[in-house]
Amino acid sequence: MDNELEITEECRMDSCLFFSSAKLARVLGKIAEDKFKKTGLSPSHALLLYTVNQKGSIPQKEVGELLHLTPSTITRFVEKLKEKSFVITKCTGKNVSLFTTEKGLLMQPEILKAWDDLHKAYKDSLTEEETRQFVESSNKMLSKLESYKD
Repeated sequence: MDNELEITEECRMDSCLFFSSAKLARVLGKIAEDKFKKTGLSPSHALLLYTVNQKGSIPQKEVGELLHLTPSTITRFVEKLKEKSFVITKCTGKNVSLFTTEKGLLMQPEILKAWDDLHKAYKDSLTEEETRQFVESSNKMLSKLESYKD
């Protein structure tokens, strides 16, 4: 029919970076949620706690930048970790710093185990070289797109 759209390679979802990466993120996210379930934290909460534990203390703004999360999201995550007594906050003027607690540090082995289990779940999907190239390409693209303005 003349009215039917001709599907070209450019508009097919299976060849679209946006849809492919979104689908990959959903699948990896589901696996990550499963692997981190035993910690009682979401993967994002666990990664935030891991970061604070590694540093001992860190400005909240820096954590947001490292994890590519908005200030409001970081604030919500920090509140949840504070409720569980995994971190404490200290304010100096408008600056908020996060500090690990003994209870938070005790979570580190569980977080590392979940992280390792996550890597094991997808490690056979790509070779080590393919994984390195994928991460390198993703970081390159992320770096360029972060400054994208319409």
